Amino acid sequence: MDTSSEDPNVPAPDIGAGGTQASFRAELDSKHYTAVDEDWAGGVPAQYGVAPRVRIGDSKWFNLLWLIPIGLLLLIVGIAVAKGIRELPAVADFMHRYPGTSELPENAPVGFPAWLGWQHFLNLFLMIFIIRSGVSILADHPRLYWTRHSTPGKDWFRIQKPVPTDPLYTAKQDSITLPNGVGLPGRRHSIGLARWWHLGIDTLWLLNGIIFYILIFSTGQWMRLVPLSWDVFPNSLSVAIQYLSLDWPLETGWVNYNGLQLLAYFITVFIAAPAALITGLGMSPALSTRFRAISTVFSIQVARSLHFLVLCWFVMFIVIHVTLVLTTGALRNLNHMYASQDTESWTGFWIFAASMAVVIIGWVAATPFTYRHPRVVQKVGFALIGPAQRLFEHIDSKPGQYTEKDISPYFWHNGKYPETQEYKELETGNFINYKLRINGLVENPMELDLKQLRALPHHEQITQHFCIQGWSGVAKWGGISMQTILDIAKPKPEAKWVIFYSFAAGPDGGIYYDAQPIEQMSYKLTMLAYDMNDDTLSFGHGAPLRLRNETQLGFKLVKWIKGIEFVENFDDVGGGLGGYNNDHEFFGYRQSI
Repeated sequence: MDTSSEDPNVPAPDIGAGGTQASFRAELDSKHYTAVDEDWAGGVPAQYGVAPRVRIGDSKWFNLLWLIPIGLLLLIVGIAVAKGIRELPAVADFMHRYPGTSELPENAPVGFPAWLGWQHFLNLFLMIFIIRSGVSILADHPRLYWTRHSTPGKDWFRIQKPVPTDPLYTAKQDSITLPNGVGLPGRRHSIGLARWWHLGIDTLWLLNGIIFYILIFSTGQWMRLVPLSWDVFPNSLSVAIQYLSLDWPLETGWVNYNGLQLLAYFITVFIAAPAALITGLGMSPALSTRFRAISTVFSIQVARSLHFLVLCWFVMFIVIHVTLVLTTGALRNLNHMYASQDTESWTGFWIFAASMAVVIIGWVAATPFTYRHPRVVQKVGFALIGPAQRLFEHIDSKPGQYTEKDISPYFWHNGKYPETQEYKELETGNFINYKLRINGLVENPMELDLKQLRALPHHEQITQHFCIQGWSGVAKWGGISMQTILDIAKPKPEAKWVIFYSFAAGPDGGIYYDAQPIEQMSYKLTMLAYDMNDDTLSFGHGAPLRLRNETQLGFKLVKWIKGIEFVENFDDVGGGLGGYNNDHEFFGYRQSI
């Protein structure tokens, strides 16, 4: 929904000139942070969650740790049943007709080429960092939903206690700590660094996957990974009975996979891997607001939940795959994967051992390296994912995706609330004395009070908020289009960035700020909001004024705005990295994914 009434020829209000050129830069913290120590992010204390739980019905929760004893019990029962039915004539006849493998075409390749071994190792090595950083991202908002609204009490999965009744409880307060050997990194609310690991390594993993697809289809190896007849299903059932009865099928992976192996590899390579990419992109604010026909059905929370289920599949596959490799003829299997030979020599084992040493070193070193050299992680991550970020943020979104019936019943609060005497006095006076300062590289620097702001052409939109932590919500915003601000302030040609300053201080001191590309200020869904859901903007959501830029993640949408400055670059603003969270917590100034 969009009901704008901007007039590009609207004259600048008569606001006087006193003090309009002063900048808020003196209130910023300009320290350049280069490490994660005990005082990082204001010394945010550790907070641990609860065992994973899934919702049963409206109010009951099931502790997933119970799946361990339940799974063991079901395994014992399954073994007993499989041993019993295997001797039945009908079952024996079925297993004779479907021994476990189907015939491949005569031109199907035999064995494993060396490139496949390298691909296998790189996939494993990269997946370690993707999974660990992904778990850290989940820990920053440790709840999953099936609707876009992220309403407390409506989550279907959580690793945190229920949301308390405190109306000013923030999403950042809800984040939890992970052990350093599990999360990457494990420290609470280290999502900025976790995302550089996750998105950066994702690009390498996708590149590795593209090379893999090219090679399997150009060499015929795809015939070993794609079921070519419906016999794969009865053969899989036969193999399952053989495994459960502990009389395991003959290992023939050098020539042909059995039915269960074939299905598992096919799902992993051709379903789970593409699904990881698609669901990951489904959480992008820029893409979701642009391709609304898809995102209306495939919302961010559906994407996030499915992304988590894909993660569960990969973890389950890795555990079962490694177990069977080591228990169904370890030397021969390791020679297949690492030495490209069908023998029982120790060659494959020693190559495997060396590769595991690399994996273990990478696993152990990743978190301490991240804490000591976070800027390196940030720079490398941005070098890898930055081109995609730049591409997506140039996508302008159209209004009209949502209506009032889509407005979320709950919209999370977030950020550090303003606590200064200046703000408290303004709030107590209902912001009568509030002035928005607009200056920098503009022809018409000015100060506007709320009455003058409300007199400007009204802009209204119903849009979805995408928090970097993972929660989302739809709200109706009323205020002024940033295009109107551009029209009356008249930025100079050299102005390339717009700095938004907040009344709120960051956790390390200095006021919160963020830099936005000036071209995005002309987007249809970029605005300054003073109303929310047909009511005056509340304290917790950024009163008296907040930014909306729907191609960006929520931390960039500055709340409690007191000033706007147009600049040529942001190198000398604050820590020089384009925003408070970029300076202090190693986020990125481009965050459209």
